[in-house]
Amino acid sequence: MNIYERYGVSPILNFDGPLTRYGGALMEQETLDAMDEAAKYTVPIDRLQAAASTVIARVTHAEAGIVTSGAFSALTLATAACMCGYDVARMDRLPDASGMPNEVIMPSHQISGYAHSFRAAGAKLVAAGIPHAPIAPMSVYKIDKWHIEAAITERTVAIAYAARTDSHPELEDVIGVGESHGIPVIVDAGPEVPPLENLHKFIDMGADLVCISGGKGIRGPQNSGILCGRRDLIASAAAQMLEAPSEHYPDWNPPESLMPKEKFRSTPSHGIGRGMKVSKETIVGLLTALGNISPEKFAAKERAMTALLEKVAACVTRFPGFSVAFVPSEYCLCEYPTLELTLDDRAGIGAARLCAEMRGRSIFLRDRYVTENKVRVYSMNMNPENTEVLCAAFSEILGKSRA
Repeated sequence: MNIYERYGVSPILNFDGPLTRYGGALMEQETLDAMDEAAKYTVPIDRLQAAASTVIARVTHAEAGIVTSGAFSALTLATAACMCGYDVARMDRLPDASGMPNEVIMPSHQISGYAHSFRAAGAKLVAAGIPHAPIAPMSVYKIDKWHIEAAITERTVAIAYAARTDSHPELEDVIGVGESHGIPVIVDAGPEVPPLENLHKFIDMGADLVCISGGKGIRGPQNSGILCGRRDLIASAAAQMLEAPSEHYPDWNPPESLMPKEKFRSTPSHGIGRGMKVSKETIVGLLTALGNISPEKFAAKERAMTALLEKVAACVTRFPGFSVAFVPSEYCLCEYPTLELTLDDRAGIGAARLCAEMRGRSIFLRDRYVTENKVRVYSMNMNPENTEVLCAAFSEILGKSRA
């Protein structure tokens, strides 16, 4: 009996991607061991975050960074930092932003449920361009940089941009608008690693703040994220997340590399990010996972996952009515091998029914394309053991469908 079954919850096999609702990506053993060791000690969290900043800055090419409780909270803290800077009086007021600049501009087609991350800080989201209209040709609703520029007012505190394969206008143009008006650009790069160069790509392009998930392609703790960027904005974000110091200002001794004391006129109180606190185990886990990724290691993992998908392909193509192909991952820019299965009438079963049969066995496939009679197998959480279980399930279900 495993730890989850003690509480009446059965684990699943997740071939649907690093989704939060299924617990994200499986962590490497070295990360688990590091978190276990971290749990045996107590440390000052502000000092640990300052140490994390050094590691994050090196990996992302940013001036500074902090570990957050996921990419969503990184976006909230980034927004709060742009609204408050070093002003502790403004920090005390959030999410009440009345009387202060609080507008965040975002291309209209990029606005989704994740926009709550900006509003949670007290920001007003301003949609640039006309609403997304998928029934119209791209030329009708495509957003240009002048749409961003036209939305700027004296209340604008930031421009937000979701780095996705279909995002427009080009990020370089958006960063140019921000630079010309002195407005920070926040990049939501939540699921964009791998490729590994995306860890530093957006900072290299000139983004002021970048938010990255730690629980997807990095394979850190599911509740971890990275906020990296300008030193002054990271200092503000850290001040609004960390527990309020017990000392009065003359005796306050924050880590200077993370929060330079002379920039704050008093000690920060509990800020908007207090409920987004990050444990020492999560910080160590994320840093360990970051230290474990490299182009060589990912290439080796990609080869291993491709080999496992080839086993799945060989299994299903023994049955008539199946064709297989390796396809680009739909997870934004995140590059993990993905196998697409296309079913025809000879299969004796439809894609929707196949996915339902698999779910009945606690196996979850990517079912987004079942209306096209297609199923995808996402490889991030694959290993030899669960691949054997998946192949056995395919053989059982497809064998019965032919009976």
